[in-house]
Amino acid sequence: MAEEKVVEAVETAEKPAKKATRKPKAKKEEAPAKASFPAPTAHDYEVIVAPLITEKTMALMQNANKVTVKVAKNSNKVEIKEAFQRIFQVKVTDVKVVNQIAKTTTRGGRYKGTIAGFKKAVITIAEGEAIDLFKE
Repeated sequence: MAEEKVVEAVETAEKPAKKATRKPKAKKEEAPAKASFPAPTAHDYEVIVAPLITEKTMALMQNANKVTVKVAKNSNKVEIKEAFQRIFQVKVTDVKVVNQIAKTTTRGGRYKGTIAGFKKAVITIAEGEAIDLFKE
């Protein structure tokens, strides 16, 4: 019996140690490579007509990284996205399009007039990128 206890004690003492698990090394976070886009064409400047500057659009630009522009009536989301990327050299993540309808007004109480309708696009720029609409 004494021998059995000794054998059991030796067996329990000689248990192999658990293998040390290595944690994978964290890769160094590299700044994402800046995407390069082709040079803008004349058609791109026909699609993006002008920036739309109001208090609301300026707040969107500062807080949500969204830019609002007037676009051609016959343009679609894909054309707008590609044209904006080529002109401003930034990555676009989303495009929302709105048709602003024309409105009739009275000017001075006597004269009737209209405010022209247009198509506008609210473009979301990728996080970490920015554009300057007010270059000198």
